[in-house]
Amino acid sequence: KWRDYLEFCDRFFFAVGETFPTEILPPEPGLIIADRFGAVILRDAPATPLAPARRKALIQKFALTGSQRLTRLLDPECGV
Repeated sequence: KWRDYLEFCDRFFFAVGETFPTEILPPEPGLIIADRFGAVILRDAPATPLAPARRKALIQKFALTGSQRLTRLLDPECGV
């Protein structure tokens, strides 16, 4: 399933705890080992930039979603 996310990001990492069995993870994506206090990148992810049209569409969708949430928070009866 993780491969379905690749077309929506420039780089893809798995982030797991230090006791997670990393040998079960595929070697292609990056790898971050994290705990409550910090994290370290053990394996960098290859960069595959988003297509400009995809990037623009995602940014506009994030902006619209954020503005609608803020509007509903400030005015719950607005109908947005």
